Amino acid sequence: MNTIDEPRLESDLLYRFQYLSEFMHFIPEDIQAIHDAAPLLAPKVPALVNAVYEQLHEYDATWRHFLPTQPIDKDSLATALENLDANHEIIKSRKEHLTNYLVTLVTKPYDGKMLIYLDMVGKIHTSKAGNHKTTIPLVQMNALLGFVSDALLCKILSLNLERHIEIATMRAFNKLLWIQNDLINRHYSN
Repeated sequence: MNTIDEPRLESDLLYRFQYLSEFMHFIPEDIQAIHDAAPLLAPKVPALVNAVYEQLHEYDATWRHFLPTQPIDKDSLATALENLDANHEIIKSRKEHLTNYLVTLVTKPYDGKMLIYLDMVGKIHTSKAGNHKTTIPLVQMNALLGFVSDALLCKILSLNLERHIEIATMRAFNKLLWIQNDLINRHYSN
């Protein structure tokens, strides 16, 4: 039986990642499958990003977090949300961030820099690193990551890969996104 230093999981990002990777069997072959998918997924990234933002736009609980300031009453919120469309500079900027995130997942090495980046993806949406006035509730982050995960898996299925490659790629991304989910959720626990 392996002994895990549980307090260290909260203080040492590399130790946490190593534990999660070992527990989920997120192995070098998974990272290779993710990297191998890059040239095939690259042309699908714009459609994926647009689908994510269309989904976010469907709900006031998600879309309101893109407003520079949160209106106090419902009527002001409704008006502000009507004026925030996909062509707004804030939305364009956020789409670029998501595009960069997806590109990073499939192109960069999974080293210390990547771990810090994945961890910051969670932290930046809280008052710990982001704008304390626009902390995104955990339920919205979980909904978003769940949608991204499903959309990404659908894109992988659309590639018509050989079955064994398709399975390996889907499993690799699934493990990676569970690790990402942990690195988001951990910033909401304190």
